[in-house]
Amino acid sequence: MFLSVFDMFKIGVGPSSSHTMGPMVAGAKFLDTLRAAPFQVHGLRASLHGSLAYTGVGHATDRATILGLAGFNPADYDFDKAEAALAEIIKTKQVVPEGLGPLSFDPKGDLAFDFGPALPGHANGMILMATDAQGDVILQETYYSIGGGFVLTEDELNAGEDVDHGDPVPFPFHSGADMLEMAERSGKSIAEMKRANEISRGCSDSLEKGVARIWEVMDACINRGLERDGILPGGLNVKRRARGIHEQLEAERGTNLTAPHVINDWMSTYAMAVNEENAAGGQVVTAPTNGAAGVVPAVIRYWLDFVPGASASKVPEFLLTAAAIGGLVKYNASISGAEAGCQAEVGSASAMAAAGLCAVMGGSPKQVENAAEIALEHHLGMTCDPVKGLVQVPCIERNGLGAIKAVSAASLAMRGDGEHLVPLDAVIETMRQTGHDMHEKYKETSLGGLAVNVPNC
Repeated sequence: MFLSVFDMFKIGVGPSSSHTMGPMVAGAKFLDTLRAAPFQVHGLRASLHGSLAYTGVGHATDRATILGLAGFNPADYDFDKAEAALAEIIKTKQVVPEGLGPLSFDPKGDLAFDFGPALPGHANGMILMATDAQGDVILQETYYSIGGGFVLTEDELNAGEDVDHGDPVPFPFHSGADMLEMAERSGKSIAEMKRANEISRGCSDSLEKGVARIWEVMDACINRGLERDGILPGGLNVKRRARGIHEQLEAERGTNLTAPHVINDWMSTYAMAVNEENAAGGQVVTAPTNGAAGVVPAVIRYWLDFVPGASASKVPEFLLTAAAIGGLVKYNASISGAEAGCQAEVGSASAMAAAGLCAVMGGSPKQVENAAEIALEHHLGMTCDPVKGLVQVPCIERNGLGAIKAVSAASLAMRGDGEHLVPLDAVIETMRQTGHDMHEKYKETSLGGLAVNVPNC
């Protein structure tokens, strides 16, 4: 099993990897299909289904779909250009993707939210259609946004193309047990095995530059979030808090009056800074999703700022270890809130961060696996219930608590010898089963939980 570190950590745009980035990617893929088609296309239509319909407005799914069909991509997204393009599309009722010319598309009439049953393949489904001069559909494709910005067509999903079919890698671990067995046999750390797998599919230079870029964007996102205040968009009137809390914490430095537990506030503030940026539609790194994007960078920043002996040179080790754990969760369960609740998002992110922190603090592979297990175990059953469909409440604070749990899990694992009763594989399988049994209203539909018990107007 191989999922690249660049699959687990994607540079993109908020507020959601599955509901914003995924639909934008789907639009770009559909345009590629049209460019290869033998006939003339005159117009486009789109329909959103399942969770994409129920929380689409709050997650900017409609906006992302329109921009995807206009040729925008998350990886090189430019907010100002996107705003100008949207205004022009609304005015002209046309999109002008490269190589296809002006195509009829009226956002009010050609983009539908279907609140009926979800499409069969996944809770996040969408259908994109091309029409002829008479308005008849001449080509359509069903896409599923399966979490973390991953997008598959219906045929790809049915064919199992979410599973790697590339050339063999040196350490093809499919489970935590495989990972530990290969680490013991080879004498390598989890990060070293992950690095060997990555290099077997690419080159060392590209890997190092790419991983450095991931942390650069994560760190910049934290810094932007710590500098900005105001009200987040969407109508809930949620106030940005990271800047204010950070200023208080800075003012308390060196006073000898600060309680030890205030270190938790630093972790939370770093995570909240990221997720406030995400909620505002800023540039973030999926880790493994946008809704959980604050956990991993917050733990790295905490480690660099507060842990003796921490060094930026070891950030790649952290990220490679975290990606290995995230790959196991995605392969054996899910990282999608619409599929398995927030346990699959913040829970997975916390496990990844705990593993990464344990690794850079000198933990053995067994201790790293234990750290991931502790963090994930104590997110089991967590629902995804965003108020008004916005990635704000409870998502922003939830990332802060996910970071705190990650650090606690890594610390507990380091206090032991790596031997423990519950293996990571058992917790991942439990999460999968729990997600399967969880009622749909608790899986990113905003039909249950806090979403219906908190006034949202």
